[in-house]
Amino acid sequence: MDLQNYLPVAFRTQVDETTLQGAEEIRLRVGQPLEILYADAKSRKFGRLNAAQLREMLNYLSGYSVYAIEEELRQGFFTIEGGHRVGVSGRTSYQKKGRWNEMNLLSDISGLNIRLAREKKGCARPILKWIYHGRRIYHTFLFAPPGVGKTTYLRDCIRCLSMGSTNREGLKIGVVDERSEIAACHRGIPQNDLGPRTDVLDNCPKEQGMKMLLRSMSPEVIAVDELGLPEDFSAVAESAKSGVCVLGTIHAGNAAEVQERLRGNGLEGILDAVRLVGLQREEDGTRRIAVYDGVGELLWEGC
Repeated sequence: MDLQNYLPVAFRTQVDETTLQGAEEIRLRVGQPLEILYADAKSRKFGRLNAAQLREMLNYLSGYSVYAIEEELRQGFFTIEGGHRVGVSGRTSYQKKGRWNEMNLLSDISGLNIRLAREKKGCARPILKWIYHGRRIYHTFLFAPPGVGKTTYLRDCIRCLSMGSTNREGLKIGVVDERSEIAACHRGIPQNDLGPRTDVLDNCPKEQGMKMLLRSMSPEVIAVDELGLPEDFSAVAESAKSGVCVLGTIHAGNAAEVQERLRGNGLEGILDAVRLVGLQREEDGTRRIAVYDGVGELLWEGC
């Protein structure tokens, strides 16, 4: 996917393929320079963006059908081909729905943040020996603040577990890809390599998708991104009761926060069969990994 073609025309001569090498985010704000942020925490800035150029780019990103992504815009983001997530900021409006106010529309868009999805095959290999539990795996939750690379490591874990190795047969994995970031499906076909024994439900809510996979695909592992809502954890509990291992990501700063989240959602009963994998970005852009058991004891730390 040639991301330069999604930029406003005025910026395409300034930003080329070389400029985007190693980039993690492209940020656009009306009245501010277009900014590219890299893995080593450095950044480069280009020109100054006006409102017309932002609308131009939004048209490119949505295929000139902004109305077609209105439902996603209510969540504050949408995903484009290749699994790149486009975060959106602007003016919101709400409507009354029952006793609650629900966001009706995000309009007057003033900022975009494209988080670039890249396959990094092999990045999760140091984790594997800590999450295997005999032939199966522990319930495993990767955690970090936003933007550190949880989805990248989750994707590679899925691929490695699905492929297996000379010593272990590959596992049957069902992926609920609610935001189309894990598999980057295009017309239902994953564009990212998730291994030969992986089935994907694309653009499907986590709770519903996990139940569907349990009923129909006989998975040994169910993988999901960004567990957060009570109904998400309820589906995790149902999967665990069915004998299916769960591999997922959670926004959190440390292992204690994840434990609190699991206990608070009725999952204290599975902590003996849990591994928590923390990711931290170093100043040079590398990731430091820490693996804990379900009660928070550090098992291993490295890069």
